[in-house]
Amino acid sequence: MEFWNSMLTEKSWSILQEFRKKYNFILIGGWANYLWTKQQKSKDIDIAVDINELQKLKKENLNKNDNLKKYEIKSGEIDIDIYVAYFSKLTIPVEDLKLYISSLEGFNVVSAEALLILKQGAELDRGDSIKGEKDRIDIISLLFFSGINFREYRKILVKYKLNNYIENLIFLLRNFKDYNSVNLSPREFKLKKEKIMKELRSL
Repeated sequence: MEFWNSMLTEKSWSILQEFRKKYNFILIGGWANYLWTKQQKSKDIDIAVDINELQKLKKENLNKNDNLKKYEIKSGEIDIDIYVAYFSKLTIPVEDLKLYISSLEGFNVVSAEALLILKQGAELDRGDSIKGEKDRIDIISLLFFSGINFREYRKILVKYKLNNYIENLIFLLRNFKDYNSVNLSPREFKLKKEKIMKELRSL
């Protein structure tokens, strides 16, 4: 089951490929989630950059969003959100994301553990909105399909004083019922849920 219309996700993916040829960035958000899990594709693009790369991005149609502490580029219905070191406020500081990078399909992608924490921060902000619902699906996908190292996850939480995120995650997992959105049968879903719940409770 696809969350977003496939025409939009294809367009978004093609913009992302073009950006990769021109700019250095760390991929976060929905597309990073997709590369880790091969589950839901993304409509919007989220990237983290340093100040030098931001200068290069100015040749695009770049707008500063002071309220949300990020820069934005719009391409039709696709939003490209750009988070900048020492300016943007993410759950993990943008300037620290370089400590948590993996290379996937030619992209610098934030690690699964750090991405889970960023996704949790986004979900807490967006709550019951459509994007909040997508965040929840992405979080469950990461838990089920990305091979999260829970010790590493906990280490990052401790570093940034986010210990309550473990309880939040247990609550979210307990209440998540939509096995279709993660392409599982009810039985597969139940078994994965029990296994992850056990790991989280042991942290």
